[in-house]
Amino acid sequence: MIKYFLIIPLLFSWSLAGKVKDYSFEDGKEIYKSTCVSCHGVNGDTNNAMALVVRPRQLNKTVLTKEQSFQIIKEGAHFWGARSDIMPTFKYVYNDDELDDVAHYITQAFNPNGKQRVQKLLDESDTVGEENQPKMLKTGEKIFNRNCSMCHGIIGNGQSEYVEQSKAQKNFIYPYDLRRTLLTEEQIFLYAKYGGKFWGTMEDDMPSWKRKYNDFELKSVAKYVNEKIKTMK
Repeated sequence: MIKYFLIIPLLFSWSLAGKVKDYSFEDGKEIYKSTCVSCHGVNGDTNNAMALVVRPRQLNKTVLTKEQSFQIIKEGAHFWGARSDIMPTFKYVYNDDELDDVAHYITQAFNPNGKQRVQKLLDESDTVGEENQPKMLKTGEKIFNRNCSMCHGIIGNGQSEYVEQSKAQKNFIYPYDLRRTLLTEEQIFLYAKYGGKFWGTMEDDMPSWKRKYNDFELKSVAKYVNEKIKTMK
């Protein structure tokens, strides 16, 4: 009898440990069609008929993982540093399972090779030798202050004199508050190297810096943002 009661909770714990989220592609598709398609388009390549100040991202080019997409859908882009509220929060409309299904759908339907694309670009980039790693933060800070702060601000909060001038001239730009970004260090590097348009933005507000800086320098900027800017609150 004692052995019997010991086995039951053990089996129960095994069943919980082995339980995996069962994503529904079709449920995610239905929510996407009823809620997201008007902005992001049938194929995730954006609805060009929408006259918005900030155009919706092309989901078939995004650098985001499924997990990151879930977080943005749930909390909205502003929560993660966007300076505009075009992408709202949906956590009051759908529960986490439903939002997970949407993130699963857009990843599988529009960007199934996204991880491989990102990894290929990382593999093709120059590696940073151990002798250069101690120089990275200082190098990254210098480049950030010289170039990136013009838009993102000296503390990375997306506020600067240049941004204010763009408002006055009605040529708005919306740099992200980098203190709140959910991008990883590797993703920041790729975003800086190839520019926002490469990753699905409809405007080239975030340019490609690969012609001005080499991989070591851009990886240094990414490291500086990841380890220093993100800690500035």
